[in-house]
Amino acid sequence: MAAAPISPVTARAHSNIALIKYWGKRDAALNLPAVGSISITLDGLYTDTRVGFHAGAERDSVDIGGRKVDAAPFTRFLDLIRARAGIDYRARVESWNNFPTGAGLASSASGYAALALAGSRAAGLDMSPRALSILARQGSGSAARSIFGGIVEMHRGEADDGEDAYAEALLAANEWPLEVVVAITDRNSKAVNSTTGMSAIDTRSDYYDAWVKHAPDDLAAMRAAIAARDFETVGALAEMSCLKLHGLMLSTRPGLIYWNAATVAAMHAIRELRDAGTPVYFTIDAGPQVKALCAPEHTARVAAVLAQVPGVLDTRISGLGPGAHLLD
Repeated sequence: MAAAPISPVTARAHSNIALIKYWGKRDAALNLPAVGSISITLDGLYTDTRVGFHAGAERDSVDIGGRKVDAAPFTRFLDLIRARAGIDYRARVESWNNFPTGAGLASSASGYAALALAGSRAAGLDMSPRALSILARQGSGSAARSIFGGIVEMHRGEADDGEDAYAEALLAANEWPLEVVVAITDRNSKAVNSTTGMSAIDTRSDYYDAWVKHAPDDLAAMRAAIAARDFETVGALAEMSCLKLHGLMLSTRPGLIYWNAATVAAMHAIRELRDAGTPVYFTIDAGPQVKALCAPEHTARVAAVLAQVPGVLDTRISGLGPGAHLLD
């Protein structure tokens, strides 16, 4: 039996970037991924979300960044929490990102992870990390990973009910200190969000079957490289997975082009740095922002070079961050 609702509760969850990418769903209704993924959680990019349930409210209310938004997309997710807690109170949700929203920096991952934790606690629930990951996944596939810190693996799962599709930590943030330089090339929301971009991908791309077929091998190779702390292999696999993902996107009918000129220029700048002796590798999610993975001793050099790339508006430096946690 759930305890009486607590009002309000604030939680913080951090964005994550996938090194081995996820794209496509085996069940859209339950948001079950077609492939597994491996990601790193970023200390420097996060969402704070405050949730309260109120007996007298007639409908859910959601503010993001101080602006009221349509609550309908969030009501279904909040209904999952209400059903589990055995309550029917409407929610007041206030959420803030410290980075651009909907621009390819995984704001949906940190957003739904923070909402899962704050919402469940505000409803009187005390859920395990695995249960929170399963809950967060139903809001955004990548949100399942932001429940955890450090280096994280998301399992595709096989069960029809999705109970084996969850994330778990591979390494804590302090077990392998790595850093990421984020090159922001566009602060606007992307024209095609990830959910729309990957919808019915199995019928819209001739490359999709190969993407799914080779995913287990890519995951196994990355898992082994992480266990061995083999940075060069981790970086090479991350670039490979990134370029395969965007190749899949380009093959989609109609083709998805998330990059802009600065994205491509930043990729070339990172490869030129590497050719000159700086071990650094890029990855890019569904958007135009470039993330450069390197060891802490090379971060300043990488950030300085990326800041000079034409079209790069800003650079953000981040280490590996913690899992979702309460702020109250």
